[in-house]
Amino acid sequence: MIVTKFGGTSVGDAAAIRRTAEIVRGRLDRGPVVVVSAMTKVTDALLGIAEQAVAGKELPALQAVSALRARHFAEVDDLLGTGAAATDVCADLSVMFDELASLTEALAVLGHATPRSLDTIAAMGELMSSRLIVAAYEQMGIPAVLVDPRRVIRTDDTFMHAEPQRDAIAIAGREEIMPHVRAGRVPVLGGFVGATREGITTTMGRGGSDYTAALLGAAMRADAIEIWTDVDGMLTADPRVVSGARLIERIRFDEASELASFGAKVLHPSTIAPAVRLGIPVFVYNSRRPGGAGTLITFDAPLRPVTAIAGKGPTAVVKVRSSRMLLAPGFLRTIFEVFERHRTSVDVVSTSEVSVSLTVDQMDRLDAIVADLTTLGDVAVERERGVVAIVGAGLSDDAGAMARALEALRGIKVQMLSLSATGINLTIIVGADEVAPAMRRLHDAFFGSPETTGDGG
Repeated sequence: MIVTKFGGTSVGDAAAIRRTAEIVRGRLDRGPVVVVSAMTKVTDALLGIAEQAVAGKELPALQAVSALRARHFAEVDDLLGTGAAATDVCADLSVMFDELASLTEALAVLGHATPRSLDTIAAMGELMSSRLIVAAYEQMGIPAVLVDPRRVIRTDDTFMHAEPQRDAIAIAGREEIMPHVRAGRVPVLGGFVGATREGITTTMGRGGSDYTAALLGAAMRADAIEIWTDVDGMLTADPRVVSGARLIERIRFDEASELASFGAKVLHPSTIAPAVRLGIPVFVYNSRRPGGAGTLITFDAPLRPVTAIAGKGPTAVVKVRSSRMLLAPGFLRTIFEVFERHRTSVDVVSTSEVSVSLTVDQMDRLDAIVADLTTLGDVAVERERGVVAIVGAGLSDDAGAMARALEALRGIKVQMLSLSATGINLTIIVGADEVAPAMRRLHDAFFGSPETTGDGG
């Protein structure tokens, strides 16, 4: 059995959905379970509708609902024509859109949206796309069956960033999915979406469809997990920033995880973890070029000093200075407890005898975090920063890598520098507007200019 996940651009319209059907058809002998995202930009549109409604812009919000309805119905018409299957799908989608319109009106009256209500709205994109895709697959002769992800992906009630309950997912997967696989059917379910034990809809954060695929793969001991997206695989840098970026045909689990955490758009940062525990290989392919080599994420990829360059922003640097830190056991723990209390992850840490600097890219709770930290010492926040990461499992064994990196960044002000405990990642904090130039310089230094790049395998 394999888990095959298709991202938003891979199911963005009728032509894209047909391509995924052919990909699945070629894997029927391997027992595919299909996880799909919402159609391109639909989740953004859904959250935009909620935002407009809360702001009192009820009419534009309802017009946006109508536009989404028309878009989905147009794809139904393209894929299914005007027969009974199309009628059934349109009826099911109409129920969802009517619910969305009712929620929009309710938010406009309340003037406030809770995380729980936002999850209900955001989940609709995947629920709609999976219903449409199942019908399209059936029309094309693929024995697809719709599985509601809320019956499988059990989570806690941290709405908008729900934490999956792996044991419960394993049990539900065996009950809800495996019977279909054994019977030769193709289960299709929306990613990103789950539910609490009480059945309340949750989501696992943006990009969570990858995470769904990995959780299912681990829960059901899949032979492989395939992530289908709109790029050829994992690259040595973001091709939108670095024109010479090239394909990495094999990469280690730990390297892929670091790159996802530090800005690589191909994978959700949590995707790798469930696969790592069981050693399940993860493949990344381009749904527009299904014959391409793609990237294999595995334990036994080549050991390289530098595998790729990643970058992200904006990031804030939080600096806490206190004489109480000097020789005080437990002080750092107290600082990290503040971030834990506000459910905010820390990316990079640097310490001295009386100060600690940390970077965060979740800004929504930053003011509350700073307020709590001021009880521990003097706090300063530097906003509009960015992170550039040099990732390679053999980085710490290359004595010249750090010097080479700093030489490449000559003239760019480095705000902070940190080598990870495992030596796999050299993280550099620069101004937000310096991230792209820094990535290009570092890529040239370690991989050569676009004219000299070769095979990345």
